[in-house]
Amino acid sequence: MHELSIAKSLVELACEHAKIEGAHKVTRISVRLGTESVVMRSLYFCFNSATDGTLCEGAELDIEEIPLSAYCPRCDDAKLLLSRTSFRCPDCGTPTPRILTGREMQLVSLNFQYPDDETVLPPPTNNSTTISGEHHEL
Repeated sequence: MHELSIAKSLVELACEHAKIEGAHKVTRISVRLGTESVVMRSLYFCFNSATDGTLCEGAELDIEEIPLSAYCPRCDDAKLLLSRTSFRCPDCGTPTPRILTGREMQLVSLNFQYPDDETVLPPPTNNSTTISGEHHEL
């Protein structure tokens, strides 16, 4: 299952950063994923088993879904595609083979719990560790 390997890669990456930061627990993993890159429901399903026995056990997985879009040469504009199976402009019907979004896999942020802080930190604040703008191939 493709989503299980993605979940395991996310967990490995998060654990690696937690160790570097001196954290003893990952409380949240936030990612941006294109709707073409994974089946979101399957990823959520696999995530808990991928975290078992790791620093990510019990962490929340926060996914921002990025829709599938392509460039339409006739309209000279980016268009959201209506289907995964039809790569045609929804307005004019022109084939749109140049995909712009929908295939991303980006780790956006991690929230950690540190040994001296027994409270779980809320999503990104000044007290949480955030990895912004890093693109990681999973």
